[in-house]
Amino acid sequence: MIKKDFSDKEMRRVWEKLTAGEETLWINHDLLPAKTALRGLSVKAADIFDAEARLMRFAPLIMRLFPETAASGGIIESPLTPASAMQNALSSLFGCPVPGRLFLKQDNALAVAGSVKARGGIYEVLKHAESVAVGAGLLSSCTDDYGVLAEERSREIFGKYKLQVGSTGNLGLSIGTVGAALGFQTVVHVSSDAKPWKKDLLRSRGAEVIEYAGDYGQAVKNGRELSNADPNSYFVDDENSADLFLGYSVAALRLKKQLAQAHICVDRTHPLFVYLPCGVGGAPGGIAFGLKTVFGDAVRCFFAEPTEAPCMLAGLLTKEYGALGVTDIGLSGKTAADGLAVGRASAFVGKTVRGLLSGEATVDDGRLNGYIRLLWETQGIFIEPSAGVGFHALRLLLTEPAGREYLKSQDTQNAVHVVWATGGGLVPPYVREALLNTNCGGTK
Repeated sequence: MIKKDFSDKEMRRVWEKLTAGEETLWINHDLLPAKTALRGLSVKAADIFDAEARLMRFAPLIMRLFPETAASGGIIESPLTPASAMQNALSSLFGCPVPGRLFLKQDNALAVAGSVKARGGIYEVLKHAESVAVGAGLLSSCTDDYGVLAEERSREIFGKYKLQVGSTGNLGLSIGTVGAALGFQTVVHVSSDAKPWKKDLLRSRGAEVIEYAGDYGQAVKNGRELSNADPNSYFVDDENSADLFLGYSVAALRLKKQLAQAHICVDRTHPLFVYLPCGVGGAPGGIAFGLKTVFGDAVRCFFAEPTEAPCMLAGLLTKEYGALGVTDIGLSGKTAADGLAVGRASAFVGKTVRGLLSGEATVDDGRLNGYIRLLWETQGIFIEPSAGVGFHALRLLLTEPAGREYLKSQDTQNAVHVVWATGGGLVPPYVREALLNTNCGGTK
């Protein structure tokens, strides 16, 4: 097992708890002023607006392929839901008030793919489809009607090409669903952590699923190698893709509108705290980048990871990023939060969020079903285990000494807390019932 020696007492404390598989809270003292941090990045604000504009161009096509998006005009977006009942229940559970207001960003309810991965995954597929369509003469201008890409001629052209991706489940669902709907030959390489119902759903939607006995890293590696060997194949690289990252970042523009519609102010005296589940890092990293671009220093972004798979935090603490895996520090990488079962983080994301992130929390699997049940009982909303980690990040921030010290400098009474849900909307009833009725140690 790799060992590290930290001269800073607080860093040493976090590292010791991390490598012991214990819950911990890390406050990032390398956080930079938003303008400073954003200035040094390879991705820019203009890239977010470009991604949003592309999604708008594709909206007519999305409505044709997925009629359930007609009410939103082909825009795939989730509601921002007030969660006062959950807030009261959490205050009782935590033994201290949850100050300000609590909201749930319901990516569990996103149309088509049912998780946070819908944004980035669908965006990258659409951008690739646009490139193929332009090359084939199906499109000549960004003012064309993109709905024509649903027609048989377009499907015949897309059918000559292959899309491939490595996934623990949710990214595969977004790539597989949209890729197959467009007519691409779509192959999803899944790790042993992928749930059977997700694999079955992918196959029912027309995607080929290749299963591996190993972890997420093996699925990505094999998928990348097979795709690189085929000149007509395009690999969606969850570890390195700027397109995925930017697709996720568009969420910040939509959240800004939703907060404005709810007459919620976000500024220096009305801080926004956002709690983001983290696996390889693309989705939370892209969202955090977008949020910092939109809200600047008024937003505080916190990642949350399972105690057995804290690959992003391990990389950030050591500044080794994707070069350090969780098995290198004695952890298993196994977790009930299958969407977060990642052993090695994206180096691209880790380096990008270094100066943007306010902190991270790690969460024991035994907590997750308790939060799932509590949300169901108080709000009637069902989420996957991966989506429960954000609630515990909030708990540690309010109750851990490092969190309480951090909050002394924050205007918490006027704060808005947004826990970002990641999946749940597509979970079959029998799986949902099993999760709601399983005792995994509760939340206490």
